[in-house]
Amino acid sequence: MDELPVSTSRRLPRKSGATRKASPYERLKQAIMSGELPPGEPLVELALAEWCNVSRTPVREALTRLEQDGLIQRNDRGLIVRESSPEEILDIYDTRIVLESKAAAVAAERRTSIDLVAMRRAEERAHRVDTDDPHALAERNREFHRTVWRASRNESLIDLLERLNLHLGRYPATTLAYPGRQDTSHVEHHDLVDAIEARDPETASAIATRHFTAARDIRLRLWESE
Repeated sequence: MDELPVSTSRRLPRKSGATRKASPYERLKQAIMSGELPPGEPLVELALAEWCNVSRTPVREALTRLEQDGLIQRNDRGLIVRESSPEEILDIYDTRIVLESKAAAVAAERRTSIDLVAMRRAEERAHRVDTDDPHALAERNREFHRTVWRASRNESLIDLLERLNLHLGRYPATTLAYPGRQDTSHVEHHDLVDAIEARDPETASAIATRHFTAARDIRLRLWESE
C-alpha cells in the first residue's frame, strides 16, 4: 500500500486489482461510498494523487466532481468527506419520496410488457436474497427500484434518483436489515408492481410514498442507535 505524506495522519484504502485502472473520481467515490474514507475525513490533494498514482490535476478534477455530487464539502480546514446528520436524512428521503412516487405513477402510465417482466424478475430476486447478507439485500433492492425507474421512461427523473442514491450510499446500513422490514418490503414491492401492471398511477404513487416514508423513519432510528 502506498504511504501518505507525513502531513496526513492516516492511510488511504488499500489498492486492489479490481480498482487499479479506475479513474481517480471512481476510486475516491467508491472509497467514500464504502466508508473507507469516513465522514469528516480530510482530503489532501497531494496524498490522493500519490495514492492514485496520477498527477494532481486529475485528482483536482475528481474532487470538483465529488463536490458537485455532494459527496464532499468544504470547511475551514479545506475539503472533507461530507458529514452525516439526521437533517440530511430527512432532506434526502423527503426528496426521494416525491421522486419515487412520481416515478411509480409515470411507470404505471408508460410501462410495457417487457418492463413488467423485468420488475417481476427483480422482485423475485429480492425475495430470494440471503437475508444475512446486508450488501446483497441493498443491491437487490436497488435493482428492483431501478426497474421501476426505467419503466417511467423519464431520463431526467432517473438521473435525479441516481444522484440521490449516491447520498444514500454514504449510509452503509440497510433499512432492510431492520426487524420485520424485509417482509413488509416484499409485500409493498409486489403491490407496487400490481398497481403498475393495472395502469393505476394513483395507487402506485401511494404505495411508493408509504414504502419510502417507512424507510425514512427506519433510517432515522438507525441513526439514533449509532
